[in-house]
This record gives sequence, structure tokens and C-alpha cells, in this order.
Amino acid sequence: MDVRVTSDPQAFEQAVFPFLQQDPVLHTIIMSNVHERANGTAPAEPEPSYFVSVHDPDVIGVAMRTPGRGVYLGALPEDLAELIADAYADVLPELPGVAGDRPAARRFAERWVERRGGGLTEMRGTRLHKLIDLTPLEAEGSARLMRADEVELVAAWGKDGFAEELATGHREWAERRIDDGTMWMWEVGGEAVSMAGYHLPIFGVCRVGPVYTPPGKRRHGYAGALTSQVSATILADGNQACLYTDLANPTSNKIYYQAGYRPVADFVDVEFSA
Repeated sequence: MDVRVTSDPQAFEQAVFPFLQQDPVLHTIIMSNVHERANGTAPAEPEPSYFVSVHDPDVIGVAMRTPGRGVYLGALPEDLAELIADAYADVLPELPGVAGDRPAARRFAERWVERRGGGLTEMRGTRLHKLIDLTPLEAEGSARLMRADEVELVAAWGKDGFAEELATGHREWAERRIDDGTMWMWEVGGEAVSMAGYHLPIFGVCRVGPVYTPPGKRRHGYAGALTSQVSATILADGNQACLYTDLANPTSNKIYYQAGYRPVADFVDVEFSA
């Protein structure tokens, strides 16, 4: 097998997307991250990304590492995990962790620790869902697109609920949501009480997120109603919808099931320690 490492997102996209697009829902995170870097819509980054592909002779597995984050394996087959770990160990002195299908993430982590030392700890589990049959959810209020005067509000909500995922540049992230038209708000009595965004389609798939309701406005069904409205918008544009949930949050998993989402795959985050 041939293992290839590149920091060129355009070359990587050309090489691996014919493989990934066979199941664009399962590979949504890698495809969206690579595509945004390939077409120049991702924010400028202080260091390169590293993309890895395994060929035998065609592509049979991929992984990515973007600046400041761990390696993301997605649905990588377990038997390729050590090859991927060795490839990253050859170009990176350290990593905060790895995420992906549990057997592959665990095997990658064990190989990384074997080569670099330190320890590993399994952290958050997540579940990928695909919308199968939309059932609209209802709540008091209505959905509308984010307004330009809500950039600071959306940035603050993003920082509060998704600090790790969004890293820095929360205002810039919120401004891009205005430009893309991909952030929706749930409004009650003229007040925004919840937000739900989505990623622009990649091969006909939109990933919903982030979804956030501030603590004082929760337990009223706003997020579920807004997510179902955003999902309807995605379907109306001719695309598929998918989303991730935290396995430790049974409430959100139940709500999205009620809206018509069904599980596709489970993933785990593993953190490394010195």
C-alpha cells in the first residue's frame, strides 16, 4: 500500500474526492474542511494542514489534520490506522489527539503513544445522523435568517457553546454566516432565542450546526423547531441533511430522532497527554 502526505488541499481534493463522494454524508467533515481550503473560503491559518491518503492502488482511506487540532480519521478502516499514525508521526512532533470511528481512533492513539510516549484518554463520543423523513417540530415563535445587526450576538453564542470547535475568530465566523446565508434564528416576541446554522452543500450534502440556545431560553423546544425548519430549507434546495450529536446528551438525540434524523455512525475523541 502507498501512503501519501500532502499540505496541498487542491491536490488532495482531486485525488480523494472520487472515493469520498461515494458516501458524502459519512465523509461530510473531511469533505467540507478540504473543500473550503481548496477553494480559498477557509480563514487564513498560521501553519499548513496535513492530509493523508492510502492507495491500493486506488484510494482506500483518508485522514486530515488542520492547524491547532487533532487528526480526524472519520470512518477510516481500523486496519489502516497504524499506517496513518506513522505518516503523521513522521511530519508532526506532537498532537493533542485523534477523532474518528472508535476502533480506528483507538488503534491510531495506541500507535502514536507507542512512538511518542505519553498517555491517552477517551473523551467525547459523537453520533452522525442523516435526515430520512422530516417531521416538522413546533414551538412558540418563528424562524428567520440571521440579520447583519446580530453578528455580535451570534459570535457570543458561538464562543459560549462551541469555543473548541470554532477556535478563535468568532466574529469573523459570524460574519461569514451572513455572507453565506446559512445561519437562522428562532424569534419569539421580537427576541432571538436560538440559532441554527449549516454548511454549504458538498456533493449535495449540508451538515447542520452549530445549534445553540442560551441557558435561560432552553426547554421550550426552540432548537428542535429551528433545526427542523433549517432542515426543510436544505431539502427544498435539493440537498441531503445530516448532523452530529453528543452521545452524552440524550435530550438532543431524542429531539433529532423526532424530527426524522437516523443514526449513521458513532465516533470518539481521544486526547493525548505527556
